Amino acid sequence: MPIRALIFDFDGLILDTESTEYQSWQELFTTHGCQLSLDRWIDCIGRPRGYFDFYAHLEEMKGVVIDREQIRTERHARVRELNLLQPIQPGLVDYLHDARRLGLKIGLASSSSRVWVHDHLERLALYHYFAATKCVEDTGTHKPDPAPYLAVLDALSVPADEAVAFEDSPNGIASAKAAGTLCVAVPNPMTQHLQLQHADYRLDSFASLSLSDLLIQLTGATLPE
Repeated sequence: MPIRALIFDFDGLILDTESTEYQSWQELFTTHGCQLSLDRWIDCIGRPRGYFDFYAHLEEMKGVVIDREQIRTERHARVRELNLLQPIQPGLVDYLHDARRLGLKIGLASSSSRVWVHDHLERLALYHYFAATKCVEDTGTHKPDPAPYLAVLDALSVPADEAVAFEDSPNGIASAKAAGTLCVAVPNPMTQHLQLQHADYRLDSFASLSLSDLLIQLTGATLPE
């Protein structure tokens, strides 16, 4: 079957917001004389916000109640500061440009909020590439549930076996595969050591292989006519 669409995750794939989130939490825990383990953070990657209560975890480690609202405000400000310094992942813009040149439809499937995703895409001048973006408000579910990908496939009017998904985490890969798409893993520094073997292909980065060559690897050069 020809490939007619590409569907991208957002957090950790287009912009490495996972590293900045971890850095902000790590700084917070260190300020309070505690240590947030990388293993604890990695278990939360790709899961919905609120999956694990880091404020409660800090309180448990300190043995005292903290001022959550003040800390939340300060940490969110720090995350915004760090995210503004993050570049778009290497090679990502070339993939979007080449997908458009090849006539492929482009979608985005995220478990994050619409405001979070759209604001970043607009700030990075990427929003115009996407014919469909589906976020948590659109499905009410989170990855690894396939609903985010199924919603994008429906919006693009493309069968699952004619789409390729790009993900950076095991939960994202599970979501894409459950929806029936091919899936390419493109890990970031936080996810490169995770179990990503269920993806159909793995790239070190978007810059490591052109989109055309990737499609050759995946499908034997079946490109849109």
